[in-house]
Amino acid sequence: MIETMSRYDPSHDAYHGRLILPLPDCYVIYQCSDAVQRVRKTALQLARTYAPSTEISRKPDLLTVEIAALLHDVLDKKYVSAEQATDPYAFFLPFFTSAAKAGGVDLIADGRARSITRIIENVSWSTEKKLRQAGLIEDWHRTCVELHCVQDADRLDAIGAFGIMRCAAYSTVTNHPLHTPSDDPAHASSSIQHFHDKLLHIREQLKTSAGKALAEKQHQLMVDFLAAVEAEYNVEG
Repeated sequence: MIETMSRYDPSHDAYHGRLILPLPDCYVIYQCSDAVQRVRKTALQLARTYAPSTEISRKPDLLTVEIAALLHDVLDKKYVSAEQATDPYAFFLPFFTSAAKAGGVDLIADGRARSITRIIENVSWSTEKKLRQAGLIEDWHRTCVELHCVQDADRLDAIGAFGIMRCAAYSTVTNHPLHTPSDDPAHASSSIQHFHDKLLHIREQLKTSAGKALAEKQHQLMVDFLAAVEAEYNVEG
């Protein structure tokens, strides 16, 4: 993750902080991007406060949630080729193997390596959208609480104050306009249109109760921001 994400743009920050991930008999120190750190902390918060329901009776596995959150953007299709992202388990297998040899948890033997890579494969908004449209959502997608915690954390980071900054940052590095008149050919790819196409709909797709509660304030902040943008943009000369 360090090697890969240090090359990414500020929407998936290359500014690094330190965290210490405790494993039995050892401590592994990671340098991790701000965006990943925020997702990691939120995912763990959602996991720790997760309330089992009649549909899903178990609590999330915290180590699965934490590692999946740390690695969830390493194979982001915006930054790597489709070929590189084809087999996440094979891609991360050397990491899981080296961690076990170093005296950490053997995630391969206990099956969590498979769960982590499947979560990584299914975290993204676009992946879930395609699966829904194709009717390929399975029981695992509906009941994997670790997936829900990482998904919600990732999506919460795309809305609110940081979501606004990340949207502007990504538009800058991809050379898309911030805002245009509605009849402009570039309007569909503008930052502001992205709010209407995706970001304003994220609140509706969150899965954890705690995630939904956090989203309310962040969603309203975006609504207020867009109203301010329109008011400033439409000032008459």
